[in-house]
Amino acid sequence: MGMIDEMNSLKQKIYLCKRCNLWKTRTNPVVGEGSLTTNIMFIGEAPGYNEDQQGKPFVGRAGKIFDELLNSIGLKRKDIYITNILKCRPPDNANPSPEQIKACSPYLDEQIKIIQPKIIVTLGNFALSYIFDKFRLKQEKISSIHGRVFTLANLVGIEKIVAMYHPAVAAYNPSMKAILIKDFKNIGDYS
Repeated sequence: MGMIDEMNSLKQKIYLCKRCNLWKTRTNPVVGEGSLTTNIMFIGEAPGYNEDQQGKPFVGRAGKIFDELLNSIGLKRKDIYITNILKCRPPDNANPSPEQIKACSPYLDEQIKIIQPKIIVTLGNFALSYIFDKFRLKQEKISSIHGRVFTLANLVGIEKIVAMYHPAVAAYNPSMKAILIKDFKNIGDYS
């Protein structure tokens, strides 16, 4: 089975998923999108209102900022893959619960296995926490490690992990945009 078939099969599983209660309140699951042969995978936290309506990741205000950040390093969405830990929107944009993350993260693990990116970029605290735990990196606060490139030794495929603030922070605090643009330059060096 090729990677397109594998991703389509995974998409079907996500559409039929009832592992947690979020399937009851979602409009559309948000699987992820972009290139399946990319070197760079971005992982956010959970879909918001606009994402839930459209079934696409990062399409609201944070999505516009994300696109600007990609453009700042010469990339477009078709050049990368973007997804979230949770595939369904928590009501009222609540933070993902540990139970929801446990129920949904096998889908993310499968996406990582299919795409085999060389670089994983975490967007926000929940993505950082999950990915750092998965790859046995020491948990640190995003405020102290944002933009830093962590090199993984002896892992097939994934070589680097970069922790970033979630683009939504710049929607609420415009001064954060300069920090995000500076941090994104670190990805540009490897893309």
